[in-house]
Order: sequence, then structure tokens, then C-alpha cells
Amino acid sequence: MDHSNHARLAATELTPAVLEGATVYGADDHKVGKVDHVHGAGAGSQAIIDVGGFLGIGAKPVAVPLTDLEFMRDEDGEVHAVTTWTKDQLKDMPEHHH
Repeated sequence: MDHSNHARLAATELTPAVLEGATVYGADDHKVGKVDHVHGAGAGSQAIIDVGGFLGIGAKPVAVPLTDLEFMRDEDGEVHAVTTWTKDQLKDMPEHHH
């Protein structure tokens, strides 16, 4: 997917209501997971990404700094994120526990 034409989200849009459910694309431009929820607010906040699994079953939640994700909207207005992490790197992270 060519993300160069997608509108980047403004800092004021980086809220749980907007980000939760966003598909995350990795370094190889493949889907690596979905944002389950967001912890914190501001620069120190984290996105909890469900990685792996099938149809939401067996997915592993991992925490990454929100600053590691670039959120944008596609032509249809759908919010998604791009990161330099690969799916394997995310799977190797410790599981996030609430």
C-alpha cells in the first residue's frame, strides 16, 4: 500500500477513540496487527497492539510507544498506522498484561 498520499493525523487526533481498532502495517508493508487500546496520554503513551492470531483469537498484546507509530487516514477515511517494526519483532516482545 502506498501511504505517501495518506493524510497524517494531527496531534489532537491521537486519542483512544480515533486510534483503537486501527490496522498497523510493518516495515515490510504487511499487516502486523491492530491497535487494541492506548495507555496514557501525550508523549509517554503506549499503543497496545494485538499481534498474530486469526480473527482476533490467539492474538498476543504487546506495548509499543505511540511515537513508534505514524498514524494516518487513507482515501476512504480509515485510520491506520505504519511502523518500522516487523511482525516477528512484535511477536518477540513480552506480552502486555493489564
